Amino acid sequence: MDSRELRNIFGQFASGVTVITCTNTDGTPHGATVTAFTAISIEPRLCQVTLTRKSKACSYLSGAPFAVNILAADQLDTAMHFAGRPQSPEPVWDQGPTAPVLCGNAATFSCTPWAEYDGGDHSIFIGEIVEATSSGKDPLLFYRSTFHDLGTPTASAAWNGSMDDPHSGWFDSATSFTPLHLQPTP
Repeated sequence: MDSRELRNIFGQFASGVTVITCTNTDGTPHGATVTAFTAISIEPRLCQVTLTRKSKACSYLSGAPFAVNILAADQLDTAMHFAGRPQSPEPVWDQGPTAPVLCGNAATFSCTPWAEYDGGDHSIFIGEIVEATSSGKDPLLFYRSTFHDLGTPTASAAWNGSMDDPHSGWFDSATSFTPLHLQPTP
């Protein structure tokens, strides 16, 4: 299969949109729009970002602190700005605990470098999260090469009304189980 077909198949997986921020070699804030982000571990607190080797940010990230800015649904202009289509006005920066961060995000992870791996035409960066914040805003999503938002929740949501709902079903925190072989016989 050719690379375009593979890219289209990868596009069947909806993902959040992030901007990975760091500083360049002269200390100026720099960012790149990235959809390849995932949580790795709670203890230690680790996350992963994957950047194409062709990007400037990839060269700046090696061994450097960075931030993962999970974009809010109203930050499409920010996503485009850091994807190589400059917008006016430019996104607003703030200084984070490890690297520059963007203002207005759905969530932000400030990271120190943990590990770096060869990922073929990409580099895989694992960061240790030293601070995480959330604004409560809905995220910006990317699916089939198009940006989306969550939209209005529906009654057919995955857990809605299900007995497996982790908040109110069989397996909530107040549930206790007695193995069948220990239950009294009638």
